[in-house]
Amino acid sequence: LELNILPFNCGKNLDTCSCHTTCTSLANCCPDYKEYCVNISPYSGSVFGGTDFIILDASFETASEIVCRFNDNINTVGYVDDGGTGHCISPLLYETGWIPFEISSDNGTTFTRAGAWLSVHTGKLDSKFKAILDNSTKWQYYGTPNVGGALEMTWNTSLVRAEKVNIELWGYRETGEPYTEYWLGEWQYLYSLAKDHPNNGSFSFLPKPAENGFSSWELGSVRVSSSSHPDGMWNVQAAWTEDHALAWHLEENFRKDSAGWALEKCLAWDKLENQLPNFLSEIIDCPCTLAQARADTGRFHTDYGCDIEKGSVCTYHPGSVHCVRAIQASPKYGAGQQCCYDSTGAQVLTADSIGGSTPDRAHDWGSPPYKKPPRIPGLSHWIYDVLSFYYCCLWSDNCHYYFKHRPSSDCRRYKSPESAVVFGDPHFITFDGTSYSFNGKGEYTLVESLEKKLTIQGRTEPVTETTNATKLSSVAMREASSDIIEVRLVSGNSGLEVLLNQKTLSFTEQTWMDLNGAFLFSPTSTNVTVMFPSGAGVEVRQREGTMTTTVLLPEDFKDATLGLLGNMNGDAKDDLVFSNASIVQNSSNPEELFSFGASWAIANVSALFTYDSEYLLETYYDAPRHDTSFIPVFLVPESPDDPLANQAATICSGEGSQFCRYDILVGRSPGIGNATRISFQSHVSLVEDLKPVLSCGWLSPPDNGKKEGTTYLQGAKVRLSCNEGYNLKGSAERLCQADGQWSGEETRCPIFLHRKSKSITSQSS
Repeated sequence: LELNILPFNCGKNLDTCSCHTTCTSLANCCPDYKEYCVNISPYSGSVFGGTDFIILDASFETASEIVCRFNDNINTVGYVDDGGTGHCISPLLYETGWIPFEISSDNGTTFTRAGAWLSVHTGKLDSKFKAILDNSTKWQYYGTPNVGGALEMTWNTSLVRAEKVNIELWGYRETGEPYTEYWLGEWQYLYSLAKDHPNNGSFSFLPKPAENGFSSWELGSVRVSSSSHPDGMWNVQAAWTEDHALAWHLEENFRKDSAGWALEKCLAWDKLENQLPNFLSEIIDCPCTLAQARADTGRFHTDYGCDIEKGSVCTYHPGSVHCVRAIQASPKYGAGQQCCYDSTGAQVLTADSIGGSTPDRAHDWGSPPYKKPPRIPGLSHWIYDVLSFYYCCLWSDNCHYYFKHRPSSDCRRYKSPESAVVFGDPHFITFDGTSYSFNGKGEYTLVESLEKKLTIQGRTEPVTETTNATKLSSVAMREASSDIIEVRLVSGNSGLEVLLNQKTLSFTEQTWMDLNGAFLFSPTSTNVTVMFPSGAGVEVRQREGTMTTTVLLPEDFKDATLGLLGNMNGDAKDDLVFSNASIVQNSSNPEELFSFGASWAIANVSALFTYDSEYLLETYYDAPRHDTSFIPVFLVPESPDDPLANQAATICSGEGSQFCRYDILVGRSPGIGNATRISFQSHVSLVEDLKPVLSCGWLSPPDNGKKEGTTYLQGAKVRLSCNEGYNLKGSAERLCQADGQWSGEETRCPIFLHRKSKSITSQSS
C-alpha cells in the first residue's frame, strides 16, 4: 500500500482490498489495515491533555521519532518504548468529542497512520483519570473566614511515568472583547508549587498569596508532570486536577477581607453584565416538574452536580434533589439552561431560594464549533457563570446581584415533547397514540422529517427460524449532516452495540460522547440515548432479546413527520398513511396494516445501516428491502390446548394485553411477552410524565409581607400575609386556576394607621 495516501483511505473500499471500518468482520481487509488505521488505548482523556496512549497493532523501529498531529494543526511529541510500541500524548484542546489525529515516525516529515481521540469535559471524566483536590471546598474557600491550613492533593502514580514530578499551577482566562472575533481563551503556565517531588501520589503545602501579579488569575488547575521536562512545557504526560476557583493563591487583600474583596468583584461583574447582550430570551424554558425534566431526554440531561441517582448531593443548590441541563446551547450566544427541582417534584426558583435553577451565559459543556469563548467546554462557563457566583453568593452575601442577571426560567413557555414507541414483535404506538402491529421482515422508515432533515430507520428480523413473527434488531439515524448512529442487538441478544459511521464504539471508558451533530449517552450495555440539535431524542432499551425504541420529538416537528410512527399533529386519524400518501381505510384489518408497513420499506440509496457480515449483505443489502416471501401470522391463535396458554393468561392482563399475548402465543416466548408488557407500561408512564402542566408563574410576596408556598402550577395555593404593623389589602390566599391566572386580587401591605388615628382621638377629647 502507498503509505502516504493510506491514512486518508481508512474509511474506503479500495479496488484490491478494503480499508473500510467493516473490513475486519467481512475478512477482506488490506493486510496492513490495522497498522495504518490505528486503534489506541486508552481512547479518551481530559480536554486538558497529558494522557499517554499506546498505538495498538502497529510496530515501530526503536529509533523512530514519533510526532502526533491532532486536528491537522496541534503537534505533540510521542515516543517508542522498549517493546517497540508507539505512544502519543494527547494535547490541550479547547473542544470535546472525537478528534482526528495522524502519526509520523520520521519526526513530522510524513504522516502515515490515522486514528481518532476522544476529548472529554473534565466534569464528565472518571475521577481515576484526574488528580484529586482533597476537600475541594477548602481549596475554593481558602482565605475566607475560618478556612486555612495546609492543602492536600492526590493522584494515581501510573498517570505520570516518572520518579520525580513537578507540581505546577496553570491559569485560564479569556481576553478580547466578548462576542467579537478577538475573544479568545488562554491557558498559561503560572508557577511551580514544587519541583523534583517524589512521585508518591500525594502533595501537601501551605498556600501563600501569589507574587508577581499571578493572583489576578482566578481560575486554573494544578498539573503533575515529570521533572525531566522544563517548567511549563506544553503537552507532556500529566495528571490535572479539575479546574477550580483559585481562592488559595489570591492576593493578601482577599485574606484580610474576603467579603469586601468579593463584593467589589461582584459589582464589577454586575456592571459588565449590564453591557453584554441579553441571552435569556433565546434559551429553552425549564420543564415544570421533575417528572417532565427526567422524561424529556432529547433536550435535557442530568446535571452531574445535583443528581438524584447519586444521592442528591447538590452543593450549589441547597433544597434541590435533582437538576438537569439543556443539552443544546442556545443558537446565537451559546448559552445554557439549568433547571432544579425539590423533593415534591416542583421547580426551585432563585426568586424564592439560593438553591434555585440558574441559566448560564456559557453552556457548561461547551457547544459546537467549540474552540473560542463562550463555547469552550467548562472553562467559559467558569469565567462567566461560576466565578461570579463565588463573588456574589459564596464569598460574600450579595446573591441578589447574581440572580438579577441569572434569574430562574419558569415553565410557562415549556412544551412537552410527544413520544412514540416500537417494542416486542414489533408493535407500534404512534405520536398521536394509534397502536398497531406490523411483522414485516426488512428495513423500514420509522420517522422521516424532510423539514427537519431527521431520518430514523428500523430493521426487523424473524424472532426465531421457526416463528412467523419478527422483532426490531437495529435502528439507524441521522439529522441533517450529522454522524450516522446505529444501535443494534448484539448477536446472542446480550446487549446493544452502537456504531458511529459504521464503526463500533466502545463505552468502556466513557458513557457520554459529543459527536458531530449529535450526543450519545450509554450508561449500561442495554441502554442508549441519542440526542440531536433539533431536540429529537431516541432511546433504545434492550429487553429480553428485543429492542424497545422510543422517539421523543419537540413541538417543532408538528405536522412534519412521516413513516411507521405516524404524522405528529394530535390527530390519530391520519397516522396510518401509506408512503404514497393514501390513508389506511380499515385499521382493524391486519392485511391492510401489513401493506401499509411494507410501503415504508427504505430505498437502497437512503439506507443508513451497516452491512458488515455475509448474513446482512445477503439478507438485506443484496435483497429487496421488504421481504415479500415472509408472511407473518396476523391473528393470535386461541387454542386452550396450547401449552403456553396459561402463561399468556397469567402474564398478559389489562391494557395492551393483545401485544403481550401475540408475543407469547405467536412468538412462542413468555420472556418476550413479559418484556412487551413492561415496555407498554413504561410508555404509558412516559406519556403520563410528559403531560402538559399549567403554570401561573412566580408570585412575589407583597412589600412588607411574606408568602407561604413556592409551587405555581395549576391547583397550587399561595398564602400571603403582612408583617406586624401593616394592613393586608387584596387576597390573603391565591389559587392557580385552569386559565393560567391567579385567583383573587394583588396583595398589598400598606402601613397600618391605627396609632396615628388614636392620637388624633385623644387630642379631640
